[in-house]
Amino acid sequence: MGNSLYKIEKPSNEPIYPYSPGSIEKREIKEKLKELTGKQIEIPLIIGGKEVKTGDLGKCIIPHENSKILGQYHKAGKKEVEMAVEAALKASKAWRETPWEHRASIFKRAAELLSNSWRSTINAACMLCQSKTIFQAEIDSACELIDFFRFNSYYLTEIYREQPTSTGAVYNRMEYRPLEGFVFAVTPFNFASIAGNLPAAPALMGNAVLWKPASSAVYTTHWIMKLFQEAGIPDGVINFIPGSGGTVGEPALTNPNLAGIHFTGSTATFQHMWRTVGDNITNYKTYPRIVGETGGKDFIVVHPSANAKEVHTALIRGAFEYQGQKCSAASRAYIPEGMWNGGLKDHLIETTEELKMGSPEDFRNFLTAVIDQTAFNTIVKYIEHAKESPLAEIIAGGKYDDSKGYFIRPTIILAKDPDYKSLKEEIFGPVLTVFVYKDNEYEETLKLCDKTSPYALTGAIFAKERDAIIKAEKTLTFAAGNFYINDKPTGAVVGQQPFGGSRASGTNDKAGSKSNLQRWVSPRTIKENLDPPTDYRYLFMQEK
Repeated sequence: MGNSLYKIEKPSNEPIYPYSPGSIEKREIKEKLKELTGKQIEIPLIIGGKEVKTGDLGKCIIPHENSKILGQYHKAGKKEVEMAVEAALKASKAWRETPWEHRASIFKRAAELLSNSWRSTINAACMLCQSKTIFQAEIDSACELIDFFRFNSYYLTEIYREQPTSTGAVYNRMEYRPLEGFVFAVTPFNFASIAGNLPAAPALMGNAVLWKPASSAVYTTHWIMKLFQEAGIPDGVINFIPGSGGTVGEPALTNPNLAGIHFTGSTATFQHMWRTVGDNITNYKTYPRIVGETGGKDFIVVHPSANAKEVHTALIRGAFEYQGQKCSAASRAYIPEGMWNGGLKDHLIETTEELKMGSPEDFRNFLTAVIDQTAFNTIVKYIEHAKESPLAEIIAGGKYDDSKGYFIRPTIILAKDPDYKSLKEEIFGPVLTVFVYKDNEYEETLKLCDKTSPYALTGAIFAKERDAIIKAEKTLTFAAGNFYINDKPTGAVVGQQPFGGSRASGTNDKAGSKSNLQRWVSPRTIKENLDPPTDYRYLFMQEK
Protein backbone atom coordinates (compact mmCIF):
# COMPACT_ATOMS: atom_id res chain seq x y z
CA MET A 1 0.00 0.00 0.00
CA GLY A 2 1.62 3.27 -1.10
CA ASN A 3 1.98 6.12 1.37
CA SER A 4 0.64 8.67 -1.10
CA LEU A 5 -2.62 10.38 -2.02
CA TYR A 6 -2.73 9.46 -5.69
CA LYS A 7 -4.27 11.79 -8.23
CA ILE A 8 -5.91 11.20 -11.61
CA GLU A 9 -6.12 14.30 -13.79
CA LYS A 10 -9.43 15.09 -15.45
CA PRO A 11 -9.13 13.59 -18.93
CA SER A 12 -9.94 15.06 -22.33
CA ASN A 13 -12.35 13.36 -24.69
CA GLU A 14 -10.85 10.88 -27.13
CA PRO A 15 -10.33 12.49 -30.58
CA ILE A 16 -12.53 11.11 -33.37
CA TYR A 17 -10.58 9.70 -36.30
CA PRO A 18 -11.82 11.09 -39.67
CA TYR A 19 -11.10 7.98 -41.81
CA SER A 20 -10.34 10.24 -44.75
CA PRO A 21 -9.21 8.78 -48.10
CA GLY A 22 -5.71 7.33 -47.89
CA SER A 23 -5.50 7.61 -44.09
CA ILE A 24 -3.77 4.97 -41.96
CA GLU A 25 -6.92 4.36 -39.91
CA LYS A 26 -8.99 3.73 -43.03
CA ARG A 27 -6.49 1.20 -44.32
CA GLU A 28 -6.39 -0.54 -40.93
CA ILE A 29 -10.18 -0.77 -40.56
CA LYS A 30 -10.60 -2.17 -44.07
CA GLU A 31 -7.96 -4.81 -43.37
CA LYS A 32 -9.65 -5.71 -40.09
CA LEU A 33 -13.09 -5.95 -41.73
CA LYS A 34 -11.64 -8.36 -44.28
CA GLU A 35 -9.99 -10.40 -41.53
CA LEU A 36 -13.12 -10.70 -39.37
CA THR A 37 -15.47 -11.53 -42.24
CA GLY A 38 -13.03 -14.20 -43.43
CA LYS A 39 -13.54 -16.46 -40.43
CA GLN A 40 -16.24 -17.71 -38.10
CA ILE A 41 -15.47 -17.84 -34.42
CA GLU A 42 -16.87 -19.82 -31.49
CA ILE A 43 -17.75 -17.64 -28.51
CA PRO A 44 -17.75 -19.24 -25.05
CA LEU A 45 -19.05 -17.94 -21.75
CA ILE A 46 -16.36 -16.52 -19.49
CA ILE A 47 -16.98 -17.53 -15.86
CA GLY A 48 -14.28 -17.08 -13.24
CA GLY A 49 -11.86 -16.33 -16.06
CA LYS A 50 -12.44 -19.71 -17.70
CA GLU A 51 -14.13 -20.50 -21.00
CA VAL A 52 -17.38 -22.44 -20.60
CA LYS A 53 -19.14 -24.12 -23.52
CA THR A 54 -22.73 -25.28 -23.08
CA GLY A 55 -23.49 -26.64 -26.54
CA ASP A 56 -26.67 -24.53 -26.67
CA LEU A 57 -25.67 -22.30 -29.57
CA GLY A 58 -26.85 -19.04 -31.05
CA LYS A 59 -25.71 -17.36 -34.28
CA CYS A 60 -24.00 -14.00 -34.78
CA ILE A 61 -25.54 -12.77 -38.04
CA ILE A 62 -24.44 -9.77 -40.10
CA PRO A 63 -27.59 -7.57 -40.34
CA HIS A 64 -26.73 -6.11 -43.74
CA GLU A 65 -25.86 -9.57 -45.15
CA ASN A 66 -28.19 -11.84 -43.23
CA SER A 67 -26.97 -15.00 -44.96
CA LYS A 68 -23.49 -14.51 -43.47
CA ILE A 69 -22.51 -15.64 -39.99
CA LEU A 70 -19.69 -14.12 -37.96
CA GLY A 71 -19.73 -16.93 -35.45
CA GLN A 72 -21.66 -18.98 -32.94
CA TYR A 73 -21.98 -18.34 -29.24
CA HIS A 74 -22.75 -20.61 -26.32
CA LYS A 75 -25.81 -19.68 -24.28
CA ALA A 76 -25.88 -19.70 -20.50
CA GLY A 77 -28.56 -21.56 -18.57
CA LYS A 78 -29.52 -21.65 -14.90
CA LYS A 79 -26.50 -23.83 -14.06
CA GLU A 80 -24.06 -21.39 -15.65
CA VAL A 81 -25.71 -18.39 -13.95
CA GLU A 82 -25.25 -20.09 -10.59
CA MET A 83 -21.62 -20.80 -11.50
CA ALA A 84 -21.17 -17.12 -12.38
CA VAL A 85 -22.68 -15.99 -9.07
CA GLU A 86 -20.33 -18.31 -7.21
CA ALA A 87 -17.34 -17.02 -9.19
CA ALA A 88 -18.34 -13.40 -8.58
CA LEU A 89 -18.74 -13.90 -4.84
CA LYS A 90 -15.43 -15.75 -4.67
CA ALA A 91 -13.64 -12.92 -6.48
CA SER A 92 -15.37 -10.08 -4.66
CA LYS A 93 -13.36 -10.06 -1.42
CA ALA A 94 -9.95 -9.77 -3.06
CA TRP A 95 -11.30 -7.30 -5.61
CA ARG A 96 -12.88 -4.93 -3.09
CA GLU A 97 -9.64 -4.99 -1.10
CA THR A 98 -7.58 -4.17 -4.19
CA PRO A 99 -6.33 -0.58 -3.80
CA TRP A 100 -8.45 1.80 -5.85
CA GLU A 101 -5.51 3.04 -7.87
CA HIS A 102 -4.90 -0.49 -9.15
CA ARG A 103 -8.56 -0.96 -10.06
CA ALA A 104 -8.42 2.34 -11.94
CA SER A 105 -5.17 1.33 -13.63
CA ILE A 106 -6.85 -1.69 -15.22
CA PHE A 107 -9.57 0.41 -16.83
CA LYS A 108 -7.15 3.16 -17.79
CA ARG A 109 -5.11 0.44 -19.50
CA ALA A 110 -8.26 -0.78 -21.28
CA ALA A 111 -8.73 2.77 -22.56
CA GLU A 112 -5.16 2.95 -23.86
CA LEU A 113 -5.41 -0.44 -25.57
CA LEU A 114 -8.70 0.53 -27.20
CA SER A 115 -7.28 3.88 -28.27
CA ASN A 116 -4.43 2.15 -30.07
CA SER A 117 -3.94 -1.56 -30.85
CA TRP A 118 -7.54 -2.63 -30.23
CA ARG A 119 -9.30 0.24 -32.00
CA SER A 120 -9.71 -1.36 -35.43
CA THR A 121 -10.81 -4.71 -33.93
CA ILE A 122 -13.60 -3.31 -31.78
CA ASN A 123 -14.71 -0.87 -34.49
CA ALA A 124 -14.78 -3.55 -37.17
CA ALA A 125 -16.71 -5.92 -34.90
CA CYS A 126 -19.24 -3.16 -34.21
CA MET A 127 -19.62 -2.36 -37.91
CA LEU A 128 -20.24 -5.99 -38.81
CA CYS A 129 -22.30 -7.13 -35.82
CA GLN A 130 -24.37 -3.99 -35.30
CA SER A 131 -24.30 -2.70 -38.88
CA LYS A 132 -22.81 0.70 -38.08
CA THR A 133 -21.05 3.02 -40.49
CA ILE A 134 -17.43 3.69 -39.61
CA PHE A 135 -18.34 7.09 -38.15
CA GLN A 136 -21.10 5.64 -35.95
CA ALA A 137 -18.77 2.86 -34.81
CA GLU A 138 -15.88 5.26 -34.17
CA ILE A 139 -17.89 7.62 -31.95
CA ASP A 140 -19.38 4.64 -30.09
CA SER A 141 -17.21 1.55 -29.77
CA ALA A 142 -13.97 3.54 -29.73
CA CYS A 143 -14.31 7.11 -28.49
CA GLU A 144 -17.23 6.87 -26.06
CA LEU A 145 -16.06 3.63 -24.49
CA ILE A 146 -12.57 5.07 -24.06
CA ASP A 147 -14.12 8.15 -22.47
CA PHE A 148 -16.17 6.01 -20.07
CA PHE A 149 -13.06 4.20 -18.86
CA ARG A 150 -11.02 7.38 -18.42
CA PHE A 151 -13.65 9.69 -16.99
CA ASN A 152 -15.02 7.04 -14.62
CA SER A 153 -11.53 6.57 -13.19
CA TYR A 154 -11.36 10.32 -12.59
CA TYR A 155 -14.87 10.46 -11.09
CA LEU A 156 -13.89 7.66 -8.70
CA THR A 157 -11.29 9.96 -7.17
CA GLU A 158 -13.83 12.78 -6.87
CA ILE A 159 -16.19 10.53 -4.95
CA TYR A 160 -13.49 9.21 -2.66
CA ARG A 161 -12.29 12.77 -2.04
CA GLU A 162 -15.65 13.81 -0.57
CA GLN A 163 -15.15 13.59 3.19
CA PRO A 164 -17.11 14.86 6.21
CA THR A 165 -15.98 17.63 8.53
CA SER A 166 -13.96 16.80 11.63
CA THR A 167 -14.00 19.05 14.72
CA GLY A 168 -12.08 19.10 17.97
CA ALA A 169 -11.40 15.64 19.28
CA VAL A 170 -13.47 13.94 16.60
CA TYR A 171 -11.89 12.60 13.41
CA ASN A 172 -14.58 11.72 10.80
CA ARG A 173 -14.05 9.95 7.55
CA MET A 174 -16.14 8.26 4.85
CA GLU A 175 -15.37 4.92 3.29
CA TYR A 176 -17.00 4.10 -0.05
CA ARG A 177 -17.53 0.36 0.08
CA PRO A 178 -18.69 -1.65 -2.91
CA LEU A 179 -22.12 -3.26 -2.67
CA GLU A 180 -22.48 -6.49 -0.74
CA GLY A 181 -23.15 -9.16 -3.36
CA PHE A 182 -22.98 -9.00 -7.17
CA VAL A 183 -24.20 -6.55 -9.80
CA PHE A 184 -26.23 -7.85 -12.75
CA ALA A 185 -25.39 -5.85 -15.90
CA VAL A 186 -27.83 -6.27 -18.81
CA THR A 187 -26.70 -4.46 -21.93
CA PRO A 188 -28.32 -3.42 -25.25
CA PHE A 189 -27.43 -4.09 -28.86
CA ASN A 190 -27.28 -0.53 -30.11
CA PHE A 191 -24.24 0.92 -28.31
CA ALA A 192 -21.01 -0.96 -27.74
CA SER A 193 -19.94 1.82 -25.37
CA ILE A 194 -22.97 1.22 -23.14
CA ALA A 195 -22.39 -2.53 -23.36
CA GLY A 196 -18.85 -2.05 -22.09
CA ASN A 197 -19.66 0.60 -19.50
CA LEU A 198 -22.52 -1.17 -17.71
CA PRO A 199 -20.31 -3.96 -16.31
CA ALA A 200 -17.19 -1.77 -16.09
CA ALA A 201 -18.60 1.06 -13.96
CA PRO A 202 -19.66 -1.15 -11.01
CA ALA A 203 -16.46 -3.21 -11.35
CA LEU A 204 -14.32 -0.08 -11.15
CA MET A 205 -15.98 0.74 -7.81
CA GLY A 206 -15.02 -2.66 -6.43
CA ASN A 207 -18.02 -4.80 -7.35
CA ALA A 208 -18.10 -8.23 -9.01
CA VAL A 209 -20.41 -8.41 -12.02
CA LEU A 210 -22.54 -10.81 -14.06
CA TRP A 211 -22.75 -9.46 -17.63
CA LYS A 212 -25.58 -10.51 -19.92
CA PRO A 213 -25.21 -8.83 -23.33
CA ALA A 214 -27.99 -8.52 -25.90
CA SER A 215 -28.13 -11.64 -28.07
CA SER A 216 -27.80 -9.58 -31.24
CA ALA A 217 -24.56 -7.97 -30.00
CA VAL A 218 -22.72 -10.98 -28.54
CA TYR A 219 -20.03 -10.79 -31.22
CA THR A 220 -18.98 -7.22 -30.34
CA THR A 221 -19.26 -7.77 -26.59
CA HIS A 222 -17.12 -10.89 -26.88
CA TRP A 223 -14.27 -8.69 -28.13
CA ILE A 224 -14.88 -6.16 -25.36
CA MET A 225 -14.66 -9.00 -22.82
CA LYS A 226 -11.36 -10.04 -24.38
CA LEU A 227 -10.20 -6.42 -24.04
CA PHE A 228 -11.07 -6.49 -20.32
CA GLN A 229 -9.02 -9.64 -19.91
CA GLU A 230 -6.01 -8.24 -21.72
CA ALA A 231 -6.24 -5.10 -19.58
CA GLY A 232 -5.87 -7.32 -16.51
CA ILE A 233 -9.31 -7.67 -14.99
CA PRO A 234 -9.02 -10.46 -12.36
CA ASP A 235 -10.85 -13.73 -12.92
CA GLY A 236 -14.44 -13.65 -11.70
CA VAL A 237 -14.76 -9.86 -11.45
CA ILE A 238 -16.68 -9.67 -14.74
CA ASN A 239 -18.42 -12.87 -15.82
CA PHE A 240 -19.67 -12.98 -19.42
CA ILE A 241 -22.94 -14.94 -19.68
CA PRO A 242 -24.86 -14.39 -22.95
CA GLY A 243 -28.20 -16.14 -23.31
CA SER A 244 -31.93 -15.56 -23.45
CA GLY A 245 -33.34 -12.90 -21.16
CA GLY A 246 -35.62 -15.18 -19.17
CA THR A 247 -33.18 -18.07 -18.85
CA VAL A 248 -30.35 -15.88 -17.56
CA GLY A 249 -32.44 -13.21 -15.87
CA GLU A 250 -34.65 -15.31 -13.61
CA PRO A 251 -31.90 -17.07 -11.61
CA ALA A 252 -29.81 -13.88 -11.45
CA LEU A 253 -32.67 -11.66 -10.29
CA THR A 254 -33.94 -14.07 -7.65
CA ASN A 255 -30.54 -14.86 -6.16
CA PRO A 256 -30.28 -13.63 -2.53
CA ASN A 257 -26.88 -12.07 -3.31
CA LEU A 258 -28.20 -9.69 -5.96
CA ALA A 259 -26.94 -6.25 -4.93
CA GLY A 260 -27.62 -4.18 -8.02
CA ILE A 261 -28.96 -4.04 -11.57
CA HIS A 262 -27.31 -1.95 -14.29
CA PHE A 263 -29.63 -2.03 -17.29
CA THR A 264 -30.19 -0.48 -20.69
CA GLY A 265 -32.96 -1.85 -22.87
CA SER A 266 -36.71 -1.80 -23.31
CA THR A 267 -39.13 -0.25 -20.84
CA ALA A 268 -41.18 -3.45 -20.67
CA THR A 269 -38.13 -5.54 -19.77
CA PHE A 270 -36.99 -3.07 -17.12
CA GLN A 271 -40.43 -2.96 -15.53
CA HIS A 272 -40.49 -6.77 -15.47
CA MET A 273 -37.10 -6.82 -13.74
CA TRP A 274 -38.23 -4.24 -11.18
CA ARG A 275 -41.38 -6.27 -10.53
CA THR A 276 -39.29 -9.40 -10.01
CA VAL A 277 -37.13 -7.58 -7.48
CA GLY A 278 -40.26 -6.42 -5.67
CA ASP A 279 -41.66 -9.93 -5.55
CA ASN A 280 -38.39 -11.19 -4.02
CA ILE A 281 -37.55 -8.24 -1.79
CA THR A 282 -37.66 -10.25 1.45
CA ASN A 283 -35.16 -12.79 0.09
CA TYR A 284 -32.23 -10.44 -0.58
CA LYS A 285 -29.37 -9.84 1.80
CA THR A 286 -29.48 -6.13 0.89
CA TYR A 287 -31.86 -3.90 -1.03
CA PRO A 288 -30.67 -4.07 -4.66
CA ARG A 289 -29.73 -0.83 -6.40
CA ILE A 290 -31.75 -0.53 -9.61
CA VAL A 291 -30.31 1.67 -12.36
CA GLY A 292 -31.94 1.64 -15.77
CA GLU A 293 -32.08 3.59 -19.02
CA THR A 294 -34.93 2.45 -21.21
CA GLY A 295 -36.92 3.85 -24.12
CA GLY A 296 -37.50 7.21 -25.66
CA LYS A 297 -39.85 9.06 -27.98
CA ASP A 298 -37.52 11.93 -28.54
CA PHE A 299 -38.72 15.21 -29.98
CA ILE A 300 -37.67 18.25 -31.93
CA VAL A 301 -39.91 21.30 -31.46
CA VAL A 302 -39.32 24.07 -33.98
CA HIS A 303 -40.25 27.71 -33.36
CA PRO A 304 -41.08 29.93 -36.35
CA SER A 305 -37.93 31.96 -35.67
CA ALA A 306 -35.65 28.94 -36.21
CA ASN A 307 -33.22 28.56 -39.11
CA ALA A 308 -34.79 26.08 -41.55
CA LYS A 309 -31.43 24.75 -42.78
CA GLU A 310 -30.34 23.98 -39.22
CA VAL A 311 -33.64 22.22 -38.57
CA HIS A 312 -33.29 20.19 -41.76
CA THR A 313 -29.80 18.93 -40.83
CA ALA A 314 -30.87 18.07 -37.27
CA LEU A 315 -33.88 16.10 -38.51
CA ILE A 316 -31.87 14.06 -41.02
CA ARG A 317 -29.02 13.29 -38.66
CA GLY A 318 -31.11 12.99 -35.53
CA ALA A 319 -33.72 10.68 -37.04
CA PHE A 320 -31.77 8.51 -39.48
CA GLU A 321 -28.18 8.09 -38.27
CA TYR A 322 -27.68 4.48 -37.23
CA GLN A 323 -31.10 3.70 -38.73
CA GLY A 324 -32.87 5.50 -35.88
CA GLN A 325 -31.77 2.77 -33.45
CA LYS A 326 -30.62 5.19 -30.78
CA CYS A 327 -32.66 5.65 -27.62
CA SER A 328 -32.07 9.36 -28.25
CA ALA A 329 -33.07 9.39 -31.95
CA ALA A 330 -35.40 12.15 -33.12
CA SER A 331 -38.59 10.24 -33.78
CA ARG A 332 -41.18 13.04 -33.64
CA ALA A 333 -41.02 16.64 -34.80
CA TYR A 334 -43.37 19.60 -34.35
CA ILE A 335 -42.87 22.09 -37.17
CA PRO A 336 -44.62 25.43 -37.79
CA GLU A 337 -46.82 25.58 -40.87
CA GLY A 338 -45.06 28.56 -42.42
CA MET A 339 -41.64 26.91 -42.35
CA TRP A 340 -43.01 23.53 -43.45
CA ASN A 341 -44.78 24.90 -46.50
CA GLY A 342 -42.05 27.46 -47.12
CA GLY A 343 -39.55 24.89 -48.36
CA LEU A 344 -38.60 22.65 -45.44
CA LYS A 345 -41.03 19.91 -46.45
CA ASP A 346 -39.70 19.62 -50.00
CA HIS A 347 -36.07 19.85 -48.90
CA LEU A 348 -36.58 17.20 -46.22
CA ILE A 349 -38.31 14.80 -48.62
CA GLU A 350 -35.65 15.28 -51.29
CA THR A 351 -32.77 14.64 -48.90
CA THR A 352 -34.45 11.63 -47.30
CA GLU A 353 -35.09 9.97 -50.64
CA GLU A 354 -31.49 10.41 -51.77
CA LEU A 355 -29.78 9.14 -48.60
CA LYS A 356 -27.41 6.32 -49.54
CA MET A 357 -28.11 3.01 -47.80
CA GLY A 358 -26.21 -0.28 -47.90
CA SER A 359 -23.33 -2.13 -46.31
CA PRO A 360 -21.15 -0.20 -43.82
CA GLU A 361 -18.15 -1.63 -45.66
CA ASP A 362 -18.98 0.89 -48.39
CA PHE A 363 -17.98 4.14 -46.68
CA ARG A 364 -20.22 6.19 -48.96
CA ASN A 365 -23.38 4.95 -47.25
CA PHE A 366 -25.15 7.15 -44.69
CA LEU A 367 -27.20 4.36 -43.11
CA THR A 368 -27.30 0.58 -43.22
CA ALA A 369 -29.54 -2.25 -41.97
CA VAL A 370 -31.60 -2.56 -38.80
CA ILE A 371 -30.36 -5.08 -36.28
CA ASP A 372 -32.43 -8.23 -36.91
CA GLN A 373 -35.62 -9.79 -38.25
CA THR A 374 -37.65 -9.01 -35.13
CA ALA A 375 -36.77 -5.31 -35.31
CA PHE A 376 -37.43 -5.29 -39.06
CA ASN A 377 -40.90 -6.77 -38.58
CA THR A 378 -41.80 -4.35 -35.79
CA ILE A 379 -40.78 -1.27 -37.78
CA VAL A 380 -42.59 -2.49 -40.90
CA LYS A 381 -45.85 -2.77 -38.94
CA TYR A 382 -45.70 0.94 -38.12
CA ILE A 383 -45.01 1.81 -41.75
CA GLU A 384 -47.90 -0.34 -42.98
CA HIS A 385 -50.20 1.14 -40.34
CA ALA A 386 -49.38 4.63 -41.59
CA LYS A 387 -50.05 3.59 -45.18
CA GLU A 388 -53.53 2.42 -44.25
CA SER A 389 -54.48 5.05 -41.68
CA PRO A 390 -56.58 8.12 -42.62
CA LEU A 391 -54.75 9.95 -39.82
CA ALA A 392 -51.33 9.68 -41.43
CA GLU A 393 -49.49 9.93 -44.74
CA ILE A 394 -46.08 8.62 -45.74
CA ILE A 395 -44.33 11.43 -47.60
CA ALA A 396 -40.87 9.84 -47.94
CA GLY A 397 -39.51 6.30 -47.83
CA GLY A 398 -41.90 3.58 -46.74
CA LYS A 399 -40.03 0.85 -48.61
CA TYR A 400 -38.26 -2.16 -47.11
CA ASP A 401 -36.58 -5.42 -48.11
CA ASP A 402 -35.14 -8.21 -45.97
CA SER A 403 -34.10 -10.57 -48.76
CA LYS A 404 -30.36 -9.83 -48.41
CA GLY A 405 -30.25 -7.66 -45.29
CA TYR A 406 -32.70 -6.00 -42.92
CA PHE A 407 -33.02 -2.80 -44.94
CA ILE A 408 -35.71 -0.18 -44.34
CA ARG A 409 -35.61 3.08 -46.25
CA PRO A 410 -35.64 6.20 -44.03
CA THR A 411 -39.30 7.08 -43.72
CA ILE A 412 -41.20 10.26 -42.88
CA ILE A 413 -44.79 10.03 -41.67
CA LEU A 414 -46.93 13.17 -41.73
CA ALA A 415 -49.43 12.84 -38.88
CA LYS A 416 -52.76 14.63 -39.20
CA ASP A 417 -53.71 13.89 -35.61
CA PRO A 418 -51.38 14.95 -32.74
CA ASP A 419 -52.36 11.77 -30.92
CA TYR A 420 -51.44 9.47 -33.79
CA LYS A 421 -49.78 6.15 -32.92
CA SER A 422 -46.29 6.89 -34.26
CA LEU A 423 -46.13 10.19 -32.33
CA LYS A 424 -46.55 8.32 -29.04
CA GLU A 425 -44.93 4.89 -29.31
CA GLU A 426 -41.25 4.06 -29.58
CA ILE A 427 -40.45 2.52 -32.97
CA PHE A 428 -36.64 2.25 -32.77
CA GLY A 429 -36.06 2.47 -36.47
CA PRO A 430 -35.53 5.00 -39.30
CA VAL A 431 -39.00 6.50 -38.99
CA LEU A 432 -39.67 10.18 -38.27
CA THR A 433 -43.20 11.41 -37.62
CA VAL A 434 -43.94 15.09 -38.28
CA PHE A 435 -46.85 17.10 -36.91
CA VAL A 436 -47.38 20.53 -38.47
CA TYR A 437 -48.84 23.20 -36.19
CA LYS A 438 -50.13 26.71 -36.85
CA ASP A 439 -47.46 29.36 -36.38
CA ASN A 440 -49.40 31.13 -33.60
CA GLU A 441 -49.82 27.93 -31.53
CA TYR A 442 -46.24 27.46 -30.33
CA GLU A 443 -47.03 27.45 -26.60
CA GLU A 444 -49.92 25.03 -27.09
CA THR A 445 -47.61 22.79 -29.10
CA LEU A 446 -45.04 22.72 -26.29
CA LYS A 447 -47.75 21.50 -23.92
CA LEU A 448 -48.84 18.95 -26.50
CA CYS A 449 -45.29 17.65 -26.84
CA ASP A 450 -44.98 17.31 -23.07
CA LYS A 451 -48.09 15.17 -22.64
CA THR A 452 -48.11 13.07 -25.83
CA SER A 453 -45.55 10.41 -24.90
CA PRO A 454 -44.83 8.59 -21.62
CA TYR A 455 -41.07 8.88 -22.23
CA ALA A 456 -38.69 11.63 -21.14
CA LEU A 457 -35.23 10.86 -22.48
CA THR A 458 -34.04 13.50 -24.98
CA GLY A 459 -35.55 16.43 -26.81
CA ALA A 460 -34.57 19.53 -28.73
CA ILE A 461 -35.86 23.03 -29.34
CA PHE A 462 -34.92 25.13 -32.37
CA ALA A 463 -35.44 28.87 -32.10
CA LYS A 464 -33.62 32.17 -32.50
CA GLU A 465 -35.89 34.13 -30.19
CA ARG A 466 -34.65 33.80 -26.62
CA ASP A 467 -38.14 34.08 -25.17
CA ALA A 468 -39.21 31.02 -27.17
CA ILE A 469 -36.26 29.05 -25.80
CA ILE A 470 -37.07 30.07 -22.22
CA LYS A 471 -40.71 29.05 -22.65
CA ALA A 472 -39.63 25.67 -24.01
CA GLU A 473 -37.22 25.07 -21.13
CA LYS A 474 -39.98 25.78 -18.59
CA THR A 475 -42.82 23.94 -20.32
CA LEU A 476 -40.69 20.91 -21.10
CA THR A 477 -38.95 20.75 -17.71
CA PHE A 478 -39.78 17.09 -17.16
CA ALA A 479 -40.08 16.03 -20.82
CA ALA A 480 -36.38 15.23 -21.35
CA GLY A 481 -33.39 14.34 -19.20
CA ASN A 482 -31.10 15.62 -21.97
CA PHE A 483 -32.41 18.86 -23.47
CA TYR A 484 -30.80 20.41 -26.55
CA ILE A 485 -31.06 23.97 -27.83
CA ASN A 486 -30.51 24.37 -31.58
CA ASP A 487 -28.97 20.92 -31.85
CA LYS A 488 -30.16 17.40 -32.63
CA PRO A 489 -31.16 15.32 -29.57
CA THR A 490 -28.46 12.67 -30.12
CA GLY A 491 -24.73 12.45 -29.49
CA ALA A 492 -24.25 12.99 -25.74
CA VAL A 493 -20.54 13.11 -24.90
CA VAL A 494 -19.08 11.63 -21.71
CA GLY A 495 -17.97 14.40 -19.36
CA GLN A 496 -19.98 16.99 -21.29
CA GLN A 497 -23.61 15.85 -21.35
CA PRO A 498 -24.28 13.18 -18.69
CA PHE A 499 -26.97 10.95 -20.19
CA GLY A 500 -30.30 9.67 -18.91
CA GLY A 501 -34.02 10.38 -18.67
CA SER A 502 -36.95 9.85 -16.37
CA ARG A 503 -40.65 8.99 -16.62
CA ALA A 504 -40.80 5.78 -18.69
CA SER A 505 -37.23 6.37 -19.88
CA GLY A 506 -35.46 5.22 -16.74
CA THR A 507 -34.00 6.21 -13.40
CA ASN A 508 -31.93 9.12 -14.80
CA ASP A 509 -28.73 8.14 -13.02
CA LYS A 510 -26.66 9.88 -15.68
CA ALA A 511 -24.12 7.64 -17.35
CA GLY A 512 -20.91 9.54 -17.95
CA SER A 513 -20.95 11.29 -14.57
CA LYS A 514 -20.02 10.55 -10.97
CA SER A 515 -23.75 10.33 -10.16
CA ASN A 516 -23.86 6.92 -11.81
CA LEU A 517 -20.77 5.66 -10.00
CA GLN A 518 -22.22 6.69 -6.64
CA ARG A 519 -24.94 4.10 -7.17
CA TRP A 520 -22.33 1.33 -6.99
CA VAL A 521 -20.98 2.17 -3.56
CA SER A 522 -22.38 1.83 -0.04
CA PRO A 523 -20.77 4.53 2.11
CA ARG A 524 -19.66 3.84 5.66
CA THR A 525 -19.20 6.75 8.05
CA ILE A 526 -16.36 6.26 10.53
CA LYS A 527 -16.08 8.43 13.64
CA GLU A 528 -12.96 8.24 15.76
CA ASN A 529 -12.89 9.97 19.11
CA LEU A 530 -9.33 11.16 19.70
CA ASP A 531 -9.88 11.98 23.40
CA PRO A 532 -12.75 9.86 24.80
CA PRO A 533 -14.44 11.15 28.01
CA THR A 534 -13.71 9.36 31.28
CA ASP A 535 -16.69 10.63 33.32
CA TYR A 536 -20.30 9.98 32.42
CA ARG A 537 -21.50 13.20 34.13
CA TYR A 538 -22.25 16.34 32.08
CA LEU A 539 -21.56 19.92 33.22
CA PHE A 540 -25.27 20.74 33.45
CA MET A 541 -25.56 18.20 36.26
CA GLN A 542 -23.27 20.14 38.65
CA GLU A 543 -25.97 22.55 39.83
CA LYS A 544 -29.56 22.00 40.83
